[in-house]
This record gives sequence, C-alpha cells and structure tokens, in this order.
Amino acid sequence: MSDTAPFRLYNTLTHRVEPVEPLEPGHLRFYSCGPTVYSYAHIGNFRSFLTADLILRTARAIGWKTTYVSNITDVGHLTEDDVADAGGEDKMARALRSPEGRRFANVWDLARYYTGALLDDWRALNLIEPDVRPRATEHMREQILAVERLIQTGHAYETERGVYFSVPSFEGYGKLSGNERLDRLIEGAAAESRDVVQDPDKRDPRDFALWKKDPAHLMQWYSPWGWGFPGWHLECSVMAMTYLGETLDLHAGGEDLIFPHHECEIAQSESLSGKPFARMWVHTRFLQVEGEKMSKRTGNFFTVRDLTAPQAEGGRGIDPLALRLALISGQYRKPFNFTFDNLRAAARHVQRFRDADERVAAALAADAPGDDIVGERLQRLYRQALDAMLDDLNTPAAIAAALDGVKLIGGIGARLNGASARSAKAWLDDIHRLLGIVRPESPTEAPETDPLAEQIDALLAERQEARRRRDFARADAIRADLDALGIEVMDTPEGPKWRRKPAV
Repeated sequence: MSDTAPFRLYNTLTHRVEPVEPLEPGHLRFYSCGPTVYSYAHIGNFRSFLTADLILRTARAIGWKTTYVSNITDVGHLTEDDVADAGGEDKMARALRSPEGRRFANVWDLARYYTGALLDDWRALNLIEPDVRPRATEHMREQILAVERLIQTGHAYETERGVYFSVPSFEGYGKLSGNERLDRLIEGAAAESRDVVQDPDKRDPRDFALWKKDPAHLMQWYSPWGWGFPGWHLECSVMAMTYLGETLDLHAGGEDLIFPHHECEIAQSESLSGKPFARMWVHTRFLQVEGEKMSKRTGNFFTVRDLTAPQAEGGRGIDPLALRLALISGQYRKPFNFTFDNLRAAARHVQRFRDADERVAAALAADAPGDDIVGERLQRLYRQALDAMLDDLNTPAAIAAALDGVKLIGGIGARLNGASARSAKAWLDDIHRLLGIVRPESPTEAPETDPLAEQIDALLAERQEARRRRDFARADAIRADLDALGIEVMDTPEGPKWRRKPAV
C-alpha cells in the first residue's frame, strides 16, 4: 500500500518513535524472544508474543514480505536471571523436581510436553506461526562455534568453571539498557541481595557466562571446554543470526529482557559480526492483574488454559479470542492492567464480531439485489484502524474503529443486501487479518453436543408458548431459570437462540 502512512514503532535503542526501515525494502526480518518451556506460558508472556504478532500483521497489511523467527528456550535459563551472569539452577531442571514435573520421565519429555502446550495456546489465541521456531537444544553446534570465535578474537576467556564474555572488550555494552557503569551493576545486584561474581576467576564482575562447565547437569553436551551447557543469552544471538543474518531489522520481547538478556545479546552478537545486531528494539510493558503484580502467592496468576479451558477441565471456559482482544486492548508500550471486567467486555465485543460475520454470511447466501450502502464507510473505518496500527501499534484506536464497523453492519439490519454484504465480508476479512479477532484461524474439533441442549430447547419452547398466551410472568421466570443455568437467551426475528455465557 504505497499511500499508507509510515510504519512507526518505539525503538528502545534510540528512545524515540521512528519509522521501521527494513534493510531490504519491503521485507521485514525480525526476531521475538520466545518462552522457556518449563511450565505453561502465562498471560503476561502472551501479551509480549501478541505484540510481535501485531507487528507481523501490520507489516503484511501494507504489503511487506515478512520473515519471523521466535525461539524455544529449553536449556540454559537460570533462576536468578536479573543480573548479567545469572546464578541459581536451570529452570528446566528445577521444574522436573516440582510436583507437576515428577510425572515426566526426564527433562526432555518435560520440554516436549510444555512446547506442545505452548503451541496449542498459540493457535488458540490466533497467533501466526513463525517462519522458524528454533530450539536452543537443536543449535548446540552453532553455539559452541560462536564461543570458539569469541575466544579467538579476545572477547571471551576460559576459567575452571566456564567460558565468559569479556564485557570490557565490547565498548558499547549498556547502550540498550543504560547499565553502562560497573558501579550501577554492582549496586543493582546488591539491592537484590545477589552476588554479581559467580566465579572467582572472572576478570570483571560484569562478565557473563557463554558456557558453563557442569558434568552433573541434566542437559549437557561435550565441548572443547568439557561437558556442560550454554548460557541463556548465547542461544538467541546464534539462532537469530542463523535464520535472519548478522543484522536484524527488528528484535522484540518483554521489557524484563532489556537487561540483562538483550544487552548481552548485543554485546556477543556485535563482537561476532562487527555489525549492528538489530536496527530496532521493541519491548512490551509488564502486565498486572486487577491492579497487582501477577503472582501465584496472591492467587492472580493465570495461564492461557486457566482461562480458556472448558469448565469441566478446570478452566473458566473463556473464548480464546476474548482473551486475545483483552490482552491487545491496551497499547503495548504502556503498563497494562488486566481485569475481569475488561475480559467480560472483550467477550461481548468478540460476540459482536461473530454475529456480524454470521449475519453477513446469511446475506451473501440470500444475495438480495440493491446498491452497496456501506462499502465506502467501511473502507474509511479500515483505514482508520490500519493508520492506528501503523502509529506505534495504537490498538485502542484500531479496536474502536473496528467496533464502529461492526455497529455499522448491525445497524443495516434487513437492508443488508448482496452488494453491501460483499463489502462487509471484505471489511471483516481485512480487520481480521490486521487484528485477528473476528474468527478462529486454527481448525478446531466440532463441539460436543451440550448435555443440557434438550432441556434448554424444551424450556425455550415453553417460554415461546407462554409469550404467545401473553403469560409474561411465566416467560420471565423461564428466562431467569435459564440465566441461572448460565444460558443467555437472544430473541431474534427467526426465533429465540441461546448460548452459554463465559464463566468470567
């Protein structure tokens, strides 16, 4: 779309909103940090993944080609990861000892299971599958070769405990996060009651591990420095450059990754290539739940399946698209407060899109004659939504324009002829490609027959008869009984319809 506004995003590296300018015009190559698969991904993780998904959709909406890579971390991510040289134990190994982890024979099975769970949730929320989804454990050769090159060029050194990146060897360390001064790093670690120096043979407290020697680790590989495993930061550098080249157009992730993870990625990547690692860095702000930090201790910690799984399986039966809409309803660069009031509102909005989709499909089948009375107005609303997304992913404005379009389609009613329906269908398709909120994109199994269906249909028939006799008290009582069963009744020109209300 040559007449569109430029695609602009906030670049953490430059601290300003600026145009996205791919090295190859019209081809966006970007990398987004994926999860560590030691458990189910939570809704905060998916808020970050959704930012990358919206970048992908917006780029495609203006006709760009995209190459999108998002990794799986299945080794090397340690529990104390808030300093450059993380301490503690591998998150995968710790998870295997947890009550949930004990059902797995080994850490490899655990990783496979939670990777599969991630992909199920990914598809349920209509996230587009990356062109490449590399796993850290499947790129060990590349990581070992990268460490060897860093040693050869003087950017890394070996000790009895591991191989470390030499931070003083890279002049630009700190340019992303601002943690350029050693005393700030030490003060920050002290405030967290952490010891920056994990290895007494480290040359500088800021140096971070590229390879940890550990023949007792559950996941280990043989290297020139003995048995062990790679550092968490190394995997993303290696996998990003393997599939996207030495300089990326854009790198995305959550704001908690700015330091140390992304700062360390820059240092080791640019030391390997001698070129800028990523031209633009985009970070999603933290998510709160009902105004508080999400925490298992406070009982407000939610995974995707906690909310979307059927009630019979222990979930809340929320429409996954309602969760998607709720998570993107706040602009990615602002802290987001996830509330159940917002989730209920999102469920209502998603149902409006679904109703419009069904109404348009029926009008297309009928194909009544008449002039197109909505096409131009819907085109303007789509342009408003697209312009909002091009302006630093302004999702609140884009969603507002989309809802105005649904209201316009609904307001036509019986006048939705064939010509108008075709325009409405094209508009719904465009809005869906941009925001992913109109219909599920992954095939799903046909829903089982509701065990209460016969009872509900009988009650609706009795209610209709009561209304015909003008016994409105009985009709209202039946509606109240259905409401108590969690059934929403909709009176339509074709007769009453019903659906289950989400248990939000």
